[in-house]
Amino acid sequence: MSDSTSLALSLSNVSKTFDGLRALDGVSLDVSAGERRAIIGPNGAGKTTLFSLISGETKPTEGRIHLFGCDLTRLPPHRRARLGLARTYQITNLFPRLTVLENCLLAVQALTPAKFHLHRTLSRYTDHFARARSLLEAVGLQEKQNEPVRDLSHGEQRQLEIALALAGAPKILLLDEPTAGLSPAESHMMVALVKKLDPAITLLVIEHDMDVAFELTDRITVLHYGKIIADGLSHEVKSNSVVQEIYLGAAWEGA
Repeated sequence: MSDSTSLALSLSNVSKTFDGLRALDGVSLDVSAGERRAIIGPNGAGKTTLFSLISGETKPTEGRIHLFGCDLTRLPPHRRARLGLARTYQITNLFPRLTVLENCLLAVQALTPAKFHLHRTLSRYTDHFARARSLLEAVGLQEKQNEPVRDLSHGEQRQLEIALALAGAPKILLLDEPTAGLSPAESHMMVALVKKLDPAITLLVIEHDMDVAFELTDRITVLHYGKIIADGLSHEVKSNSVVQEIYLGAAWEGA
């Protein structure tokens, strides 16, 4: 186990039961600050349930969750966001009729003390605009800032989701299937974008594409029927016979 002072995230014996179905079963997991980790497993393994428990959208049936030493097991999602936690989702979660910049402005404003006022023009929030534009530049969308989100490609919408997740300057970022539905070219661009993120940000990634998972992360955790069946460095997990048989197939043997 890692030294608790260096842990970004710690789960201790976390379980979740839905109407008698045990979606997660006694999961214990330590993630060090600045670590890049992938969570892999087949459909129904409990990956998205795990993210929902960490982000606070779902409460655990058992166990405790700590973020940088703070027990957030019962805290609501907005409190966790203020502690430095952000996430994206499998399905894009944007305002399609608003522009790219307007979406980003809302994300920037959400975690700042300043609030938008009815009798103050939006252009007067100069700090918000500067922050939003810098985020769009960081994800390569500065040229699209005035376009409605509904006119973006699926890959560009995924890029925007990364910008929104970064708006609150998170310490830990959960990416749920960041390359889902992307073309090979878009996936390559997304991988490059994620790899450029501030190395101080702790990153957890759910990813079905094993090549992407191994390229983006240093450590792999494998879930199967709600339990962790393998956990270690990428090369260790890749050579694990159980993982090869269940998830990766014979083509990975001996890799």
